[in-house]
Amino acid sequence: MDSIHERFPIICIITHSIKNAKDQDIKEVLEFALSLAESHILKITTFFNKENIPIPKGFSLEEDVNINAPPIFTDAFILDYLHVMTLLGLTGYAGAVGTSCRDDQLEYFIRCNIETMELHKRIISLMLNKGLYSKPPRINTPSQVDFVNNQLYLTGWFGKKRPLNVIEISGMSFNMKKDVSKVVLELGFGQVCQTKEIQKYFERGKEICKKHFGAINNMLAKEELSSPKSWASEVTNSTVSPFSDKLMLYHIVTLVSAAIGYYGAGLSVSQRRDLALEYTRFMTEVALYAEDGAELLKKYSWMEQPPLAEDRENLANKK
Repeated sequence: MDSIHERFPIICIITHSIKNAKDQDIKEVLEFALSLAESHILKITTFFNKENIPIPKGFSLEEDVNINAPPIFTDAFILDYLHVMTLLGLTGYAGAVGTSCRDDQLEYFIRCNIETMELHKRIISLMLNKGLYSKPPRINTPSQVDFVNNQLYLTGWFGKKRPLNVIEISGMSFNMKKDVSKVVLELGFGQVCQTKEIQKYFERGKEICKKHFGAINNMLAKEELSSPKSWASEVTNSTVSPFSDKLMLYHIVTLVSAAIGYYGAGLSVSQRRDLALEYTRFMTEVALYAEDGAELLKKYSWMEQPPLAEDRENLANKK
């Protein structure tokens, strides 16, 4: 595999996971995911070369992966991790279709959506077959259509609260799944990280996610609704890092940045004031955490700068 294929951090993580996978069914899904990611890298590289855009350095198996290191996560968690990454891919590719106008790019992102939906289908089927999938909370089917007829529907700070509605429950469950996965990633990454400052950053992120998960879990528990399972026991006892500190930090910062958007999506469909307030608090805490992560990436010269618009004032001053 040449360096073009290895620029995504998830490619490095999946490659190491395939080598160490004990479950053949999970290994086959990982191999399918890897083949999709590799094909995407090749296509993106073609786009960049066509427009004479420099290819980002990204990550490589030689510099950022110790392929012979023992795994820090079990096969079961790696499958759940891939599930969460696929959810991020589905929303990201859908957004890319909506913001593209070139025929070749539209065709590419539409194909990415189709391929990622197929991967999602395979992952869900396998997780269900192995009893690993945490289904969202179930509610009974209503007997009639109801309409909101008083202000109590929006309450949540004081007095009696109305039950959570299905849209709110769906958003809460969706965000909890990502919190659970990120807790385990930061637990495992912190266990093998070589840089104390970054290790403390992972520990801080783990505690933030646990706090957010606990807050949402308490709201669901008060209404006798279930929450996603924890994967914390799926971290091995290895202290040998399979991945560079650069790769682990970049991956966490990327996930944190995405979490702000998903909390925002949860906020946009929340019609109970206490839940909306929680999402607002979550977004503030996560934004500060993401900013500190970006500062660490800059400190160690690990953050690649995307192409910038021309600084017209600077150009004018050069005359």
